[in-house]
Amino acid sequence: MFIKELEILEARYEELEGLLASPDVLSDRERSHKLAKELSAIKEPVALFREYKKVLKESSDLEALLEGKHDQEFGDLAKKELDELKAKEEGIKEKIESALTQEDKDADRDIIVEIRQGTGGDEAGLFAADLYRMYNKYAAKKGWKAELISSATNESGGIKEVSFAVKGKDVYRRLKFESGVHRVQRVPATEAQGRIHTSTATVAVLIEPEEVEFSIDPADLRIDTFRSSGPGGQHMQKTDSAVRITHIPSGVVVACQDERSQLKNKLKAMRVLRAKLLDAKKEAESKKISQERKMQVGSGDRSEKIRTYNFPDRRVTDHRINFTTHALEAVLEGEFDVISDALIKAAKDASRGNRE
Repeated sequence: MFIKELEILEARYEELEGLLASPDVLSDRERSHKLAKELSAIKEPVALFREYKKVLKESSDLEALLEGKHDQEFGDLAKKELDELKAKEEGIKEKIESALTQEDKDADRDIIVEIRQGTGGDEAGLFAADLYRMYNKYAAKKGWKAELISSATNESGGIKEVSFAVKGKDVYRRLKFESGVHRVQRVPATEAQGRIHTSTATVAVLIEPEEVEFSIDPADLRIDTFRSSGPGGQHMQKTDSAVRITHIPSGVVVACQDERSQLKNKLKAMRVLRAKLLDAKKEAESKKISQERKMQVGSGDRSEKIRTYNFPDRRVTDHRINFTTHALEAVLEGEFDVISDALIKAAKDASRGNRE
């Protein structure tokens, strides 16, 4: 456990408390919001560290007391209390290690999820629609708010691609490991001979940054409008309400056409663009981190096959942690904690191993 790291956090916490009591900071809404957010992010590990130091002192005092001469009854009671304090120490250490990991710091961050059909034609689109439905059902069960940003369907009723935002407690912590290639093995409805086909869909999970957290220079953008091409009848076909935004320096392109209002489509497209650019920045920074400091649950590379949904065996297998459940139907109906719990535990175990 990194005592020095915790001492630095505690000093920063006390500094932030002082700054947030300053009239100069309180008058600057943007700065006070940023500092308050930072304070909130380190509050838990600092509180645990203070509790840990208190328990250490109690243990030390009791050990010093036991060095003297006492009757057996007093000695037995003192040793029992010391054992309890030692157990408490270990419990607090585990909580501190959990609080210090990055996924806990970002646990409640809002996210944008993108799902795209991969190989497999119409069946891949239907699978992408199944994944979209699964995540929405999971969000509903967790009490999260899911908001559709943009979507495009294929002729079979499947999804070519869809973007949606999710907000709520533990959203990022629960869904951060979903980025990658998801594979389905099943007999398509159109398969006359009953052969099993393999299709894929790609999922990307992006943290949605606030405007003050990640700003974009308007001069770096090219904004085009066009007539929506999707179904929707009269309103969609009469105006150029769809918006395509190109971030010139990076070449990232985002389009949104689901809203009838051009302004609403632009705002939604900017949310996705901001999330994509922040994700690219974080990915570039992560490459600078040594391999020993990375969580070994999987790289999160979106070209990496991370999970298989096998319908004949009613099985879901996450290949990164060799985890399998035979509750396929329940998982697709949003009973997803069985998988997210296993991934969170694996990440925590890997992080603890790296710290040691």
